[in-house]
Amino acid sequence: MIKISDLSVKCISHPSFESDVFDCFLNASSLQWVRKGQATEAELLVEAAGRLCYMSFGEDKQSPRTTSQYINNLIIQGHESVLEHLNWTFLMTGVSRAFTHQLVRHRVGFSYSQLSQQYHDESDAEFVAPIEVKNDPELFQSWCQHIESSLAFYKQSLKKIHENQSYENKKEKMRALRSSSRSILPNATETKIIVTANARAIRHFFEMRGAIQGDYEMRTVSEQLYDIVTQDAPALFQDFEKVNGGTAHVKIIKQ
Repeated sequence: MIKISDLSVKCISHPSFESDVFDCFLNASSLQWVRKGQATEAELLVEAAGRLCYMSFGEDKQSPRTTSQYINNLIIQGHESVLEHLNWTFLMTGVSRAFTHQLVRHRVGFSYSQLSQQYHDESDAEFVAPIEVKNDPELFQSWCQHIESSLAFYKQSLKKIHENQSYENKKEKMRALRSSSRSILPNATETKIIVTANARAIRHFFEMRGAIQGDYEMRTVSEQLYDIVTQDAPALFQDFEKVNGGTAHVKIIKQ
């Protein structure tokens, strides 16, 4: 029997802000930043970066806006470059190769490190079943049979190439074994990927991917990312909301 994997998105690095260091900088210039309203470290970093552009610190230079309102005004005005100072790193497991083929099309503001099928033996691979397939018992059974057949061929290919072809370099022989054999593995093969992205790039990702009706896996990952980043910096994503519509997904709300 094949193994069906479960999706997991974990945050392994959060944005931070050394406010004491920044305050020392302001004090040296005889400036004082009047913080208004409740704010997280991540949100304060964005406000600090925005105010630095104009050195708008002090009661006589600051508007009465709270940090959340200040950030919302930046977003409305399209001044989102300061959002790029915030970065998260996510560990995603239980996602399909089909998903990551789409994910890595997002290049600006994203960095990726993905499990290599050239160097990792996929004989014990798990697989991601599309929700539409899982919801149809007859179709799911047929799907499993095809997956089992592909995995069996992968193992057979590894064995045959190992027996019949020789390479002087052991490392290159293993690369050839797995490179050739992986050609039969389906897009449903489970993979693991570490993703680093800044807040501006994540906002764009939500807008492009968060509400695609026909892509359940993409919506589900978007939802989990949304839950993480809104814990650290809700003000940066205040124009998005998570809507439950049959299956939960994130969609943008136009201001």
